[in-house]
Amino acid sequence: ILFSLDTLYLCRISAAVGPVNRFLSSGLNLCTSGRATSCEDCLMIHPSCAWCAQEDFGRSTSLTSRCDLSLNLQKRGCEARFIEFPTSSASILQNTPLSSKGSGSAQYDVVQIMPQKISLNLRPGDQTWFSLQVRQVEDYPVDLYYLMDLSLSMKDDLVTILNLGTKLAHEMGKLTSNFRLGFGSFVDKNMSPFSYTAPKYQENPCNEYKLFQRCVPSFGFRHILPLTDKVDRFNEEVQKQVVSRNRDAPEGGFDAILQAAVCQEKIGWRKGAYHLLVFTTDDVPHLALDGRLGGLVQPHDGQCHLDERNEYSASTKMDYPSLALLGEKLAENNIFLIFAVTKRFYVIYKNFTALIPGTTVEILDQDSKNVIQLIVNAYSNIRSKVELTVSDHPEDINLSFTATCQDGTPLPGLRRCADLKIGDTVSFNVSVEARSCPSHGADQTFTIKPVGFKDRLEVAVHHKCDCSCSSTAQINSSTCSSIGTHTCGICHCEPGHLGARCECQEGDSSSVQLGDCREAEGKQLCSGRGECSCNQCVCYESEFGKIYGSFCECDDFSCTRHKGVLCSGHGECDCGECKCHAGFIGDNCNCSTETSSCISDDGNMCSGRGNCVCGHCQCTEPGAFGDTCEKCPTCPDACGTKRECIECRLFNSGRLADNQTCQRLCKDKIVTVENLETKEPDAVLCLYKTDNDCVMKFTYSEHASGLSLLTALAEPECGGAPDAFMVLLVVVGSILLIGIVLLAIWKLVITIHDHQEFARFQSARSRARYEMASNPLYKQPVSTHFLESDFSMFGKSYNGGVH
Repeated sequence: ILFSLDTLYLCRISAAVGPVNRFLSSGLNLCTSGRATSCEDCLMIHPSCAWCAQEDFGRSTSLTSRCDLSLNLQKRGCEARFIEFPTSSASILQNTPLSSKGSGSAQYDVVQIMPQKISLNLRPGDQTWFSLQVRQVEDYPVDLYYLMDLSLSMKDDLVTILNLGTKLAHEMGKLTSNFRLGFGSFVDKNMSPFSYTAPKYQENPCNEYKLFQRCVPSFGFRHILPLTDKVDRFNEEVQKQVVSRNRDAPEGGFDAILQAAVCQEKIGWRKGAYHLLVFTTDDVPHLALDGRLGGLVQPHDGQCHLDERNEYSASTKMDYPSLALLGEKLAENNIFLIFAVTKRFYVIYKNFTALIPGTTVEILDQDSKNVIQLIVNAYSNIRSKVELTVSDHPEDINLSFTATCQDGTPLPGLRRCADLKIGDTVSFNVSVEARSCPSHGADQTFTIKPVGFKDRLEVAVHHKCDCSCSSTAQINSSTCSSIGTHTCGICHCEPGHLGARCECQEGDSSSVQLGDCREAEGKQLCSGRGECSCNQCVCYESEFGKIYGSFCECDDFSCTRHKGVLCSGHGECDCGECKCHAGFIGDNCNCSTETSSCISDDGNMCSGRGNCVCGHCQCTEPGAFGDTCEKCPTCPDACGTKRECIECRLFNSGRLADNQTCQRLCKDKIVTVENLETKEPDAVLCLYKTDNDCVMKFTYSEHASGLSLLTALAEPECGGAPDAFMVLLVVVGSILLIGIVLLAIWKLVITIHDHQEFARFQSARSRARYEMASNPLYKQPVSTHFLESDFSMFGKSYNGGVH
């Protein structure tokens, strides 16, 4: 404890020196600006301002010179014992060491946050800080209440969980040795228009319903089994349950959640245990104001209304609870709510988790067959992170958090740590600053606690707004001409009197020296915003604010505005300049230095694709968008990032498979198909090679609703291993086939060529044939026969013939 106090003291010194250096480097000493007319006013100007209460100090100077930097006052002759300079400080009141284990006889004395009580003394504008540590202890007791939708559409789920108690106890036994289980059910308000109210449906709402003939009357919420370590009783009670039937699609689940949260004694929540409330349904819930459809105008009072039959007796009397009321009651009772819903309504319940701290959502199969693994994953996810919340936060106190997680790197503006293992210890530095003094002057308290933890840090705040010298004030002091109060070295005159010793009266012009009321030669008297009386300016009143200064040159309403609000509501206007509260910067204080809203689910600032400016991500990577630049289908790393989610979600492999970050980082909707088609124009096709040389394909797209959709093949595309002998046969066969084909082509070409040549020969031959009659060289032979008597005419005769 002494070490912690020394650390706080050293921090206090460094915190005090910092503002002084910045104060002086700005070239403006606000302490001497003339705004302070009393010790209390001086302390409110700036945390570096001090007041000299020494009576004979500054008689030759103006009244406001008593307010200055402490060093300046001492240089000008003010003794240190007369200087009023309170500072902010922190002291630890209770600092029990952290526990290492949650089970055993001392489980109710388990400590998971240190320290447990702190007292703060705060001077307005002066920051101080303290540190706290949080540890997720091992083997911490767990209370799990299973809240089930028993509307007709959940009849197949009821069959699936008949032996849920035994199986769930076995799985949770691997995480804790102290596990208890309870059971409750809900349907909806048993009134029109939410349920069937006709007489024939009173006893059996499934009357005349062909698909299911018998069901019990509708009810709002029914507490069936208090938390117990006898898991067989859970199985017995589940086997007794019968579904019901309501008229409209939405269910009355939020009524049931609130009753399960606030009826602590009947449910059996233990103080020294994690409280898990598993909410299973296959439809959307009714919200606040829906009850007006049935004439219910009375808002929910947030109280327990279980009757002697353990049924919700105010179901038909009060409206459904709001999300704000639900979140408040869950936080009050340290309950982690797990939405186990079907894929169709995942996005709706995911949006609810942003509005209800300590809530997670998981996708439930249509028949609830994955409910055990769902609960185990959700519990592991809850135990892997620590997030701080502040209860009863005073409006005039600024808190700024810096988280130091497992890697030891300080993360300013962050109040949570993720990816933790059970037993890890993380620390947070909390900077505290009071912006003003409470009007009632009373002390204040607030609480810091991790979401879902019973442990908390109680912080008591004491405001240091008064000067100690005010306790010795003298009324009607002779120093003040007997018409004023002498306090902290100055006179506070009665109305109508002015002057350092109340020696002047208003309107007395004999003592007016106009030169003392001009800021410079040629300037207006009192800057035109006051009257010169008794050697000093008396500033006019203004409906817009306060005018002040030695020459009425300052006011608290002439600063820049943002959306019509002076200094954006995050700073104080001082003499034309916005003095921003802690956590805000800029000329009009509209820029937040908080960076927690810029941290993406993977723990990176703006997903590594942009810069955090004024609490919002400005995406610098082309194609990136989203609150933390987490969406970027066209980024080079888009396929690689989504690949890890495909591997761990579908095949339980890859870098994320062996830790608890898969469910936290991979929240995109994944749809598996047998054949992948890229019909959407904005979808990006991604491919990667698996360890067994298969090819996995998926598409990545962003819908206008903000939902990221991954459509993947159910199984990677794999080819069979090649057979060497078959490859050889194929090669040889291919060569032979090619040879035969080439030979056939050659033969065909030769045959065609021969036919063409033969045809030409035949043509030539046919042209060479001539008819005998048509040959001009050929003459038909003529045969002439002569008689012997005819040879005499030739004059010669031959024997035996004619020649």
